Amino acid sequence: MKNFIIAANWKLNGSINMISRFFEYLKFHSSIYLEKKTIIIAPPTIYLKEVNKNISNMNIFLGAQNVDINLKGSFTGETSVLMLQDIGVKYVIIGHSERRFLHNENNDTIARKFFLIKKENLIPILCVGETEKDKKYGRTKQVIQEQLNCILKKSKKLVFKNAIIAYEPVWAIGTGLSADPEYVQLIHKFIKNHIEKHDFMNINDIIVQYGGSVNCSNIKKFLEQPDINGFLIGNASLSPQEFLKIIKITHDII
Repeated sequence: MKNFIIAANWKLNGSINMISRFFEYLKFHSSIYLEKKTIIIAPPTIYLKEVNKNISNMNIFLGAQNVDINLKGSFTGETSVLMLQDIGVKYVIIGHSERRFLHNENNDTIARKFFLIKKENLIPILCVGETEKDKKYGRTKQVIQEQLNCILKKSKKLVFKNAIIAYEPVWAIGTGLSADPEYVQLIHKFIKNHIEKHDFMNINDIIVQYGGSVNCSNIKKFLEQPDINGFLIGNASLSPQEFLKIIKITHDII
């Protein structure tokens, strides 16, 4: 059985009421389906503690959507990795295209976050992926190499041990236009081969998720691909019914 991780990125969505209803539904319907998969919920920072309270007796882990490059100090509005660790966060999403393009985060900034997260023994979920223009002009592999190399070139061996890569083609995020599963398989294999070559990891230990308009209607085709180790899910994770359907389908196939 291959390693398989399902992560929910709620982005800028949620409320106390929504969280209560979400986990009430999961607790009532999902007991056996959560046992053999790693499930992560990444809510907005303000709701991390509320989600943590709700998952205390469930096989679900707490994730954060971002972290600052500083540990403490005069950085208004930011959250440090030490704070995330303090309230029970285990996984941290970094490098999401929305952070790269809307908040001007470059590869060097993302690499700094990656190493801070690893230093405090949390698990980074590093998002990589190409824009529509990159894909059109055949730059997909080049872009992803650059996004990985900013970490590989600054590290010792096995830096991607206890880390997750999330391949998210920018043109598929939130658009309803999911990438072709065979294309995703090709890119996942490329990512694993590149890391194996430069990080000297066993290729079977490299975890690469797919994210980009994943839902219960298209998920089966992705599950058939050997190098897809999970999903980073956006909109479909906001509905407990839809999210549980994805978990159930994965449970039945993997």
